[in-house]
Amino acid sequence: MLETERLLIRKYTLEDLPVIIKQRTKEEVARYIGGLKWQTPEFIEKRLDFYLEEYETRGFAMCAMIWKETGENIGWSGLQPLEDSGEIEVGYGMEKEFWRRGIGYECASAWLKYGFETANLERIVAVANEENKGSWRIMEKCGMKFEGMKVHYGMDLVFYAISREEFFNLQKT
Repeated sequence: MLETERLLIRKYTLEDLPVIIKQRTKEEVARYIGGLKWQTPEFIEKRLDFYLEEYETRGFAMCAMIWKETGENIGWSGLQPLEDSGEIEVGYGMEKEFWRRGIGYECASAWLKYGFETANLERIVAVANEENKGSWRIMEKCGMKFEGMKVHYGMDLVFYAISREEFFNLQKT
C-alpha cells in the first residue's frame, strides 16, 4: 500500500495474527498501548478483524510495517478512526529494537501524506501515552499541534492534531 525509504507498509492478513500477538504482548511495547491487561490474544484478534474491516470500508487501516532490508514484519502503522470520536488517527508501533531510528516519523509522515493527498481527509489526530515522549516528538516533527490531554481507549492520553491546510502549508516550506 505505502512505501518509504526503508519500509513497505501493507494491509494486514489473517496470517499476520501470530506476529501481531508477539509484537503487542511484549511488555516494553504493551505499556504504551494500554498494558498487558488489554493486549490479550483475544483482544488482538478482534483488533485485527477491525483493521481488516476498516481497510475494506475506508481503504486504509493499521497495516504491517515490513523492513525492506530483511523482509521482517517490525510493527504496525496506519490510519484508523478513534473508537469514541470517529476522528481519524495516525498510529504506529514497532519492535523495541527499531525504536529511535526515525521509523516512527518515516511511517507517520507517509500516512499523513496519504491521508491528506489520497484519502482527502480534512484533519488527522494522534494520541499517545503521556510517558511516551518519543511519540510526542514524532507528532511534533510531523507538524501536529498539542491540543491537550483527552481520554481515549479508556486512558488519559496526549492529543495532537493537524489540519489539511496546515499540512499543505508545511509542505511548501
